[in-house]
Amino acid sequence: MHDIEPYYNWRHLYVASEDPQSPFYGREYSEFEFQNTIYNYMLHPQWDNIGSETLYIKILYVDYQESYAVIELIGEWNDAIGNDIMLLKRDIIDELNYCGINKYILIGENVLNFHASDDCYYEEWFDDNEDGWIAFVNFREHVLKEFEQYNIDYFYVSGGELNDFIWRKFSPGQLFGNISKIISKRLD
Repeated sequence: MHDIEPYYNWRHLYVASEDPQSPFYGREYSEFEFQNTIYNYMLHPQWDNIGSETLYIKILYVDYQESYAVIELIGEWNDAIGNDIMLLKRDIIDELNYCGINKYILIGENVLNFHASDDCYYEEWFDDNEDGWIAFVNFREHVLKEFEQYNIDYFYVSGGELNDFIWRKFSPGQLFGNISKIISKRLD
């Protein structure tokens, strides 16, 4: 896992640690010191710790005018033991919502497992996103099934084209435009 870096081809456009409105503003990173682990596996130092023992994130891009954020995740999303959704919602999403963000693209190809608890924080996140949405992109099938089993899938958009979306070939604006089109078609 130490080889898996967050997507870095947009760094010339946005860096969360340089954004005064970002929850990670001022954070410094090492390219050589590996401190974070998921179980016994070292994690690349560019991933951001949100307080979870098993889930790390990277805010890849935020556009305050268009009100969207692209967030990549890695690890095991564990609400049952670590209440990861509470950590994500309270420490990251609430900060972004405060700055006007109401559309979220979560990249989940590196989320290995999901363990559910209740849906309170998902419902709160959904309710907070007036005129917005939450899109799950490239989550593994068994992870999405676990979300569905606990009826959490009501609060986000996934499936279909979003399950195998080649997002790295787009700029952030193009990615947002394409995801918005997919969501608009589903709502019509």
